Amino acid sequence: MSVISAPYTFNEEDLYVDLESILGRRLFLKCEGFNFAGSIKLKPATEMVEAAEQLGVLTPRSVLLESSSGNMGVALSMIAASKGYRFLCVTDSRCNLSTRLVMEALGAQVHVITEPSAHGGFLRARLDYVRALSALDKRYVWLSQYTNPGNWRAHYRRTAPSIARSFPGLDVLFVGAGTTGTLMGCARYFRQWHRPVRIVAVDSVGSVTFGGTPGRRMLPGLGMSVSPPLLDESYVDEAVHVEEADTIRACHHLARRGFLFGGSTGTVVSGAMRWLAAHDSAGLTSVAIAPDLGERYLETVYQANWVQALYGADALHPDDAVAVGAPGSWETEPARLRDADGGRASDTGGGRVNPT
Repeated sequence: MSVISAPYTFNEEDLYVDLESILGRRLFLKCEGFNFAGSIKLKPATEMVEAAEQLGVLTPRSVLLESSSGNMGVALSMIAASKGYRFLCVTDSRCNLSTRLVMEALGAQVHVITEPSAHGGFLRARLDYVRALSALDKRYVWLSQYTNPGNWRAHYRRTAPSIARSFPGLDVLFVGAGTTGTLMGCARYFRQWHRPVRIVAVDSVGSVTFGGTPGRRMLPGLGMSVSPPLLDESYVDEAVHVEEADTIRACHHLARRGFLFGGSTGTVVSGAMRWLAAHDSAGLTSVAIAPDLGERYLETVYQANWVQALYGADALHPDDAVAVGAPGSWETEPARLRDADGGRASDTGGGRVNPT
């Protein structure tokens, strides 16, 4: 029996779904959505807030400030409500309506950016707004999930060790790439582990994280329109890019078996299945991290009119061969090293606080 007094203290860490009977390949899906924030973002949100408290930058007068496409905003809304802080989330028009409503129900203020920046898309526009607001009022404490080491440290301390305990013979780990906090925390941990683990990053087509061509991305969560400052590609063995239509097909395929997962999870599962199909995966122990559940995607990924208008009718009828990893609209490539600075800190950094 679990008895708690603060919502951020609970997280189901040891739940996995064996996808072999559903998708035809041996893959264990680590489910990170079973906490009161509904996603893996609870861990880094807690880590960053508590680090800021320890440094003394958070006071009763402080207003937490963050840019988020959704899940980090919900996690910080919950923590702020529990700890008595005010919170302003700066998001954009791609954020799911249900996600915005959850944040507001928890007492957060939500500001929606409606126009993307000409250079850097919606993320750049959100960050420009956050920087301007931070400069105007010292009460705002910007945690900056894009540069804050607490983002990856949470997964180094919690997510990766949990996987290692459950799968001591792990061969391949699939991790979605957004801010790259989860990716970097897990990759750093397993680089030091007792056996080699292949780290495969899963990204969205249209993301520039691994040097891809910028393009339209309608699903919040994975992918970046600027280079993520936290990313160190030397820790990543490969990057797989997934079309959003294939994300939707994977989500619908899983839903037909009773598992309602979110868009980020659909991307990771699609990328993992295709990687396994392209490699000699017999006998490999493979784990993929599922960041979210599907309830917040009911008006997008699981809404027929929305899907058909953006991706066409084919996305509504997942082909079984595609779902289990037949060749399709995807690509995999070795992760490329970049210069040590890579221009990243100037891309997304800044703000009043970056706890270490």
